[in-house]
Amino acid sequence: MERLLQYVWKYRLYSNTDLCTVDGIPVTVLDPGIQNTDAGPDFFNAKIRIEGNVWAGNVEIHLKASDWYKHNHHHDLSYNSVILHIVEDNDSQICRTNGDVIPQAIIRVPPEVKENIEWLLSRDSALSCADRIHDIDSLHLSSWISALLTERLERKTDDILSLLARYNGDWNEVFYITLTRNFGFGTNSDAFEWLARSLPFKYIQKQRGNSVQIEALLFGQAGLLFEENDDPYCQLLQREYRFLQKKYDLKPLDGFLFKKLRNRPVNFPHIRLAQLAAVWINNDALFSKILEDNQLDTLKNSFNVSLSEYWDTHYHFQNSSSQRKKTIGLNATSVVLINTVVPILFAYGKKKQQPGYCTKALEMLEHIPPEQNSIVKSFSDAGIVAKSAYDTQALIQLRREYCEKKKCLYCRIGFHLIKHYNK
Repeated sequence: MERLLQYVWKYRLYSNTDLCTVDGIPVTVLDPGIQNTDAGPDFFNAKIRIEGNVWAGNVEIHLKASDWYKHNHHHDLSYNSVILHIVEDNDSQICRTNGDVIPQAIIRVPPEVKENIEWLLSRDSALSCADRIHDIDSLHLSSWISALLTERLERKTDDILSLLARYNGDWNEVFYITLTRNFGFGTNSDAFEWLARSLPFKYIQKQRGNSVQIEALLFGQAGLLFEENDDPYCQLLQREYRFLQKKYDLKPLDGFLFKKLRNRPVNFPHIRLAQLAAVWINNDALFSKILEDNQLDTLKNSFNVSLSEYWDTHYHFQNSSSQRKKTIGLNATSVVLINTVVPILFAYGKKKQQPGYCTKALEMLEHIPPEQNSIVKSFSDAGIVAKSAYDTQALIQLRREYCEKKKCLYCRIGFHLIKHYNK
């Protein structure tokens, strides 16, 4: 497995204490180089010493030496910079395009390293190291948690900056789209984002003083007002939307895109849209407020909004229900802060080169309670207990980008277990 050999070279896990070329000449590895994930040699800018001479260049790794020819490297000028060829099986001499022989060395994977890797990669569990993860030093784990959180926020930043480029640098529009998407709460996230993209924020702003028209825009554009209905409030929204649709030349989405199946009534798309409407009805210049306000409780209150009275007795337009306030709960508010406010602040700080906003985002996560979901529970069961959303966001990144993809070789926990763990 070539990837394993690359891993062993990168982290110097090979058992050869006295590395030599196949001709018996001692080799000292001063620097294994930087791993290359694109075309070309496997490691750039390596440094090795052979017979007292220091060589700087690239390193190529194959299971068999003859793979050099199989991959046509002997005809590729970019491989002339290779100063050492690492192999497990020396079955051929190799040369550069001009015929010069390239030094080769054999490395062996220590049996215990191979056993630990096979143990991790062969397990069927989504969390392969669950039985051993408690052996990881807390400082080592804390460092990895911080790196994972940064990875997650950087990925979200890339998504936000892509939106920013598409909408000509309009941060308010990007915030509106991101917030709307997250009011879909997973099941309806895509549909809610399509809604936001089809209904520019400027139209919401123009109707800011009219709560009925804001609801009409959101429900009508979502395609949820077109069924025959004798409900007076629904009919009012229908009339308002027809007027606004013509005024702004809007083309509504298909209502079937918004799913109710397997959702609790409080998560019905109608309730979430009504809550989203209430946020915009009650907050003027919300994005500016998020940038300027440093108090987490104040930002939470921006989402502690009251819906119109109609929704006290309805979950949708068809039938009435027993009276109940449909406020945005604390858990839902935390989800919105974690997935909208924090990434927007982090991305804004990166884009504007103002690290204070990035720090604010991180501090906010440290003061939001840990999320409760199956991913967080799986780590808790294994002995890693999250103290805040800072930890849970990192654990979600770990599970989705490393554990589920079986990238144990690139995980710091996996590396520690591979290198140090003995059964």
